[in-house]
Amino acid sequence: MTYISIRKERYSYDIIKRTGEFCINLTNKDLAYATDYCGVKSGKNENKFEKMGLETEKCTKINVPYIKKSPVTIECKVKEIKELGSHDMFIAEVMAVNVDDKYIDETGRFDMQKCDLIAYSHGEYYLLGEKLGKFGYSVKKK
Repeated sequence: MTYISIRKERYSYDIIKRTGEFCINLTNKDLAYATDYCGVKSGKNENKFEKMGLETEKCTKINVPYIKKSPVTIECKVKEIKELGSHDMFIAEVMAVNVDDKYIDETGRFDMQKCDLIAYSHGEYYLLGEKLGKFGYSVKKK
Protein backbone atom coordinates (compact mmCIF):
# COMPACT_ATOMS: atom_id res chain seq x y z
CA MET A 1 0.00 0.00 0.00
CA THR A 2 1.03 3.59 -0.56
CA TYR A 3 -0.55 7.03 -0.75
CA ILE A 4 -0.29 10.44 -2.34
CA SER A 5 -1.89 13.68 -1.19
CA ILE A 6 -3.28 16.15 -3.72
CA ARG A 7 -5.08 19.48 -3.43
CA LYS A 8 -8.60 19.41 -4.89
CA GLU A 9 -7.75 22.32 -7.20
CA ARG A 10 -5.04 20.32 -9.00
CA TYR A 11 -5.77 19.04 -12.50
CA SER A 12 -4.67 15.51 -11.57
CA TYR A 13 -7.07 15.36 -8.60
CA ASP A 14 -10.22 14.90 -10.71
CA ILE A 15 -8.47 12.50 -13.09
CA ILE A 16 -7.34 10.22 -10.26
CA LYS A 17 -10.70 10.46 -8.48
CA ARG A 18 -12.53 9.51 -11.70
CA THR A 19 -10.20 6.71 -12.86
CA GLY A 20 -9.16 5.36 -9.45
CA GLU A 21 -5.61 4.86 -10.71
CA PHE A 22 -2.25 6.62 -10.65
CA CYS A 23 1.40 5.89 -11.21
CA ILE A 24 4.26 7.14 -9.08
CA ASN A 25 7.39 7.80 -11.13
CA LEU A 26 10.53 7.88 -9.01
CA THR A 27 12.78 10.30 -10.84
CA ASN A 28 16.51 10.82 -10.88
CA LYS A 29 19.13 13.50 -11.36
CA ASP A 30 18.68 13.39 -15.16
CA LEU A 31 14.95 14.04 -14.77
CA ALA A 32 15.21 16.70 -12.02
CA TYR A 33 14.51 19.68 -14.30
CA ALA A 34 11.50 17.98 -15.92
CA THR A 35 10.28 16.82 -12.50
CA ASP A 36 10.31 20.38 -11.22
CA TYR A 37 8.64 21.74 -14.36
CA CYS A 38 5.88 19.14 -14.19
CA GLY A 39 5.32 19.97 -10.52
CA VAL A 40 5.01 23.69 -11.20
CA LYS A 41 2.97 23.71 -14.42
CA SER A 42 -0.59 22.39 -14.80
CA GLY A 43 -1.50 19.70 -17.30
CA LYS A 44 -4.77 21.57 -17.74
CA ASN A 45 -2.96 24.28 -19.69
CA GLU A 46 -0.32 22.32 -21.62
CA ASN A 47 1.06 18.86 -22.33
CA LYS A 48 3.91 18.93 -19.81
CA PHE A 49 5.38 15.61 -20.93
CA GLU A 50 5.57 16.80 -24.53
CA LYS A 51 7.06 20.14 -23.49
CA MET A 52 9.78 18.38 -21.46
CA GLY A 53 10.41 15.67 -24.07
CA LEU A 54 9.25 12.89 -21.75
CA GLU A 55 8.32 9.68 -23.53
CA THR A 56 5.64 7.52 -21.93
CA GLU A 57 4.75 3.85 -21.90
CA LYS A 58 1.54 2.17 -20.82
CA CYS A 59 1.62 0.66 -17.35
CA THR A 60 1.40 -3.12 -17.05
CA LYS A 61 -1.52 -3.43 -14.60
CA ILE A 62 -3.39 -0.13 -14.82
CA ASN A 63 -4.54 2.14 -17.64
CA VAL A 64 -2.14 5.00 -16.95
CA PRO A 65 1.08 6.08 -18.69
CA TYR A 66 4.42 6.18 -16.95
CA ILE A 67 7.60 8.11 -17.76
CA LYS A 68 9.81 5.80 -19.82
CA LYS A 69 13.10 7.14 -18.39
CA SER A 70 11.92 6.82 -14.80
CA PRO A 71 14.16 4.31 -12.98
CA VAL A 72 11.24 3.01 -10.89
CA THR A 73 7.49 3.21 -11.42
CA ILE A 74 4.80 2.18 -8.94
CA GLU A 75 1.38 1.35 -10.40
CA CYS A 76 -1.46 2.09 -7.97
CA LYS A 77 -5.19 1.50 -7.64
CA VAL A 78 -7.08 3.79 -5.25
CA LYS A 79 -8.79 2.01 -2.35
CA GLU A 80 -9.79 4.96 -0.16
CA ILE A 81 -9.79 8.76 -0.19
CA LYS A 82 -9.39 10.66 3.09
CA GLU A 83 -10.10 14.38 3.30
CA LEU A 84 -7.27 16.13 5.14
CA GLY A 85 -8.07 19.82 4.88
CA SER A 86 -5.97 21.39 2.12
CA HIS A 87 -5.26 18.00 0.49
CA ASP A 88 -7.03 14.69 0.06
CA MET A 89 -5.09 11.49 0.65
CA PHE A 90 -5.46 8.80 -2.02
CA ILE A 91 -4.65 5.50 -0.30
CA ALA A 92 -3.83 2.88 -2.90
CA GLU A 93 -2.90 -0.73 -3.42
CA VAL A 94 0.37 -1.22 -5.27
CA MET A 95 -0.46 -3.26 -8.37
CA ALA A 96 3.06 -3.43 -9.84
CA VAL A 97 6.55 -2.05 -9.33
CA ASN A 98 8.65 -1.70 -12.46
CA VAL A 99 12.41 -1.15 -12.34
CA ASP A 100 14.62 -0.41 -15.34
CA ASP A 101 16.90 -3.44 -15.82
CA LYS A 102 20.03 -1.28 -15.77
CA TYR A 103 19.42 -0.68 -12.05
CA ILE A 104 19.35 -4.37 -11.17
CA ASP A 105 22.71 -5.81 -10.09
CA GLU A 106 24.19 -9.20 -11.05
CA THR A 107 22.42 -10.88 -8.08
CA GLY A 108 19.01 -9.59 -9.21
CA ARG A 109 18.86 -6.94 -6.49
CA PHE A 110 17.81 -3.33 -7.00
CA ASP A 111 20.89 -1.07 -6.80
CA MET A 112 19.62 2.32 -5.65
CA GLN A 113 23.08 3.90 -5.83
CA LYS A 114 23.08 3.48 -9.63
CA CYS A 115 19.78 5.38 -9.99
CA ASP A 116 20.70 8.85 -8.77
CA LEU A 117 17.18 9.15 -7.35
CA ILE A 118 16.05 12.54 -6.12
CA ALA A 119 13.83 13.61 -3.23
CA TYR A 120 11.91 16.84 -2.66
CA SER A 121 11.77 18.41 0.79
CA HIS A 122 10.65 21.89 1.82
CA GLY A 123 11.06 23.40 -1.64
CA GLU A 124 14.41 21.82 -2.49
CA TYR A 125 15.62 18.75 -4.39
CA TYR A 126 18.18 16.34 -2.96
CA LEU A 127 20.17 13.50 -4.47
CA LEU A 128 19.66 10.14 -2.70
CA GLY A 129 21.78 7.03 -2.68
CA GLU A 130 24.51 7.20 -0.07
CA LYS A 131 24.43 3.93 1.85
CA LEU A 132 24.55 4.50 5.60
CA GLY A 133 24.15 0.94 6.80
CA LYS A 134 22.34 -2.33 6.36
CA PHE A 135 19.26 -3.51 8.26
CA GLY A 136 20.40 -4.66 11.69
CA TYR A 137 23.79 -2.95 11.56
CA SER A 138 23.06 -1.14 14.82
CA VAL A 139 22.86 -4.42 16.76
CA LYS A 140 25.35 -6.52 14.79
CA LYS A 141 27.98 -8.27 16.92
CA LYS A 142 31.47 -6.95 16.34
